[in-house]
Amino acid sequence: MRATGTFSVKSFTPTSLTPEPAITTALPVGVSTMEKHFEGAIAGRSATLFTAAFDPATGVGTYVAMESFEGSVDGNDGAFNFVHSASTSGSDQSAQFFSIVPSSGTGQLAGISGAGGMGIDRDGTHRIWLDYEIIR
Repeated sequence: MRATGTFSVKSFTPTSLTPEPAITTALPVGVSTMEKHFEGAIAGRSATLFTAAFDPATGVGTYVAMESFEGSVDGNDGAFNFVHSASTSGSDQSAQFFSIVPSSGTGQLAGISGAGGMGIDRDGTHRIWLDYEIIR
């Protein structure tokens, strides 16, 4: 099944966490936490650990994010984890990855599995979609 929704970032907080040992590369690595709110067939909120090697001046880099979502998918209430990543050269995205973490579902979302994606429309609307199944 496919479920879609929109989301907004409610908070984005950089942390002071840095990898050890300290290794200098051409792109700085940072860790942040995020909170997102979702609307549509995917409705709820998430807490996110966001790691990136990124140059804000050029918009070049790659991120990896682990999200803990709670809410509903097509009216099924519960929680689950998903992971996603992408690279950008400043004006595009490539190497996109999105997967629901196996065995992470609770409530009516226990047994959820699948993949999905995220994108940003030209008008700035953030979109999410899940291609999923729930095996009970």
